[in-house]
Amino acid sequence: MTTTQEPPAEFFTGERLLRLVASAITRLASARQPATPVYEPTVLTAYNHLVLRCLKDGVAPPSSVPDMTAWAAELPLERWPLELPDGFAPQDEFLVDAATGSLTQQCLEWAVSAPDPAAELFENVLMHEAISACRISQSPESYTAFRALLVARPVLTGADLIELNREINLQPVLELIQRVYEPVTATYLRDGQAATCARCGCLLVSISRDGYRCELDRCHRAGAGTVGKVLSAASDGGLRQLSRPLRMFITGPGLAEGDLDTELQKRGLKAEMWPNFDAYDLRIALPSGKVWAVDVKDRSNPVLLGRGAKQLRPDPPYHRAFLVVPQYRFDEQESYGRVFKRNLAPDLATRLELLTDTEFLLRVDRELSSIPAGSGAGASDA
Repeated sequence: MTTTQEPPAEFFTGERLLRLVASAITRLASARQPATPVYEPTVLTAYNHLVLRCLKDGVAPPSSVPDMTAWAAELPLERWPLELPDGFAPQDEFLVDAATGSLTQQCLEWAVSAPDPAAELFENVLMHEAISACRISQSPESYTAFRALLVARPVLTGADLIELNREINLQPVLELIQRVYEPVTATYLRDGQAATCARCGCLLVSISRDGYRCELDRCHRAGAGTVGKVLSAASDGGLRQLSRPLRMFITGPGLAEGDLDTELQKRGLKAEMWPNFDAYDLRIALPSGKVWAVDVKDRSNPVLLGRGAKQLRPDPPYHRAFLVVPQYRFDEQESYGRVFKRNLAPDLATRLELLTDTEFLLRVDRELSSIPAGSGAGASDA
């Protein structure tokens, strides 16, 4: 008689399993050469626990690690047998973009939140290195120049990298720049050429003979990839592109920061960007004398955004603190704000207000309209 073996009672499930799977998919995507054994322990652990979860639920499990990666592109997260609370898996979100074969922002956000991510892949360690180097040089201008470079120029040629050696403000971070800009892979090439996205400047992924797709959420959700420039992979010392996590967590939000700054300038306001080595993203001195501090986040998952939110650093000082998210995130997920608040630490509820960029600009407009005409009020420090 054949008996069915019950899975052990202790195995990862829910949020913990999702983090583990996202980390495994991320490690697989970053592996450039076959390892020995073929799959490292993190990947095998994720696969084994996913299989056990499926057996527990009576669901046909993925037959192999490649089958698990196929799930990542073919099954939206709400259909995985993970037993996730509401809001943890937004509708129609995947771990891999089937059109490009690239990791989604959702996948990277979960992988970054894992207790032991591959630290060298993610933005925090690299940005802390930049801050440390600029602090040692006593040069906040260098950090601002570095951030601006990552936002405005996600693609560089070899000749561009050499030219950056002449930039005085970038001297403290030149070695780091060499590390974060990686050689462009075949994924981004068509007939020896690469095309930049007209919206963000990152390289587009060729998905058909005539079609392109941008990997940034803000761009591909706006429609088909629009070509900005076509670059030869062989000219000017070759092409290099900012690493994927930095494009996602620095370039993407940085573009949203720039959009906000542009709108503030239209209102006669000049924001200070990344003050005091990135205490927060924008410091806005209002004519009333009030100072508002803004941190811009373009995150796919409001659960992780709420859990990871922290009080903005107090120096330079401000009167009010805001967390600003692009409007499209709320348009895609109507419950975004509610899910964020449910996962925000109680002590932050009255100290950090979440708004869309549209709502924040309306708040600025109301503040400006409340100032009597000709009052001559000047901005002052908090």
